[in-house]
Amino acid sequence: MRLALIGVGLIGGSFAGALRAAHKVDHIVGFDSRQEAVKRAVDLGIVDQFVAAPEQAVDRAELVVIATPVGATRQIFRAIAPHLLQTAIVTDVGSAKSSVIAAARDELGPAFERFVPGHPIAGREHSGVEHSSPAMFANAMFVSTPVEQTSAAAAHYVEELWRSVGCRIERMTPEDHDDVFAAVSHLPHLLAFALLAQIAGELDAERKFAMAGSGFRDFTRIGGSSPALWTDICLANPRALAAELGGYRALLDKLQSALESGDTDTMKAVFQRAAVASRTHARA
Repeated sequence: MRLALIGVGLIGGSFAGALRAAHKVDHIVGFDSRQEAVKRAVDLGIVDQFVAAPEQAVDRAELVVIATPVGATRQIFRAIAPHLLQTAIVTDVGSAKSSVIAAARDELGPAFERFVPGHPIAGREHSGVEHSSPAMFANAMFVSTPVEQTSAAAAHYVEELWRSVGCRIERMTPEDHDDVFAAVSHLPHLLAFALLAQIAGELDAERKFAMAGSGFRDFTRIGGSSPALWTDICLANPRALAAELGGYRALLDKLQSALESGDTDTMKAVFQRAAVASRTHARA
């Protein structure tokens, strides 16, 4: 199989490497807007060659994997659509699905039925193809979000590829996906960034950071992730993330009111609900 990898970073590089290790691909052509990234991927043996434009990457490709930031997908779809094989299957790895599907519907034309939207639930703190690993998806989840127009055969093909690299498959609607990951991924990152930014802007920031212990480090670890990447993800899922943020803000207001009034029962009830959830779900 000839694979076009558009976006040669952590996830794209890991998937390409995993497919190669599983003997699912014969030739991988890479494109990335950062030429140093795709050259590094060639040096690492992740891709066989690199090209200067996405439309060149998809030439004769049977599978096209789009692993760019979500905000770039519309431009990519527009560029590749006229150059796809009539049988080529296109898929993505984006962390928000509704906006990507809307862009694909607008730009891919007849190839839209062969577009299989998906999201592997895997990653690392450090981005970049140099941190990629073929083993990244072992025992991970791949969320497949086909729509009514998606070819059943194309969806099955993509899901089997992810299964072959170690993933278990979960199907969701795009809307359900965006609601769930707004709560368990996008909002936590936003909050970690916000807390770090708030403290960093205070006059005694250095002293506070110097005194911070393991609890603070645990809470804010993901605040060291790529600001560009997470700006892109948050803005790609505005409806669901804004709803989750609104609910969180309402609970913070409730806790602030309890704090100011000395309302032990309310504060303890919120903490108790959280503790039960942590024991039951978060550490499962």
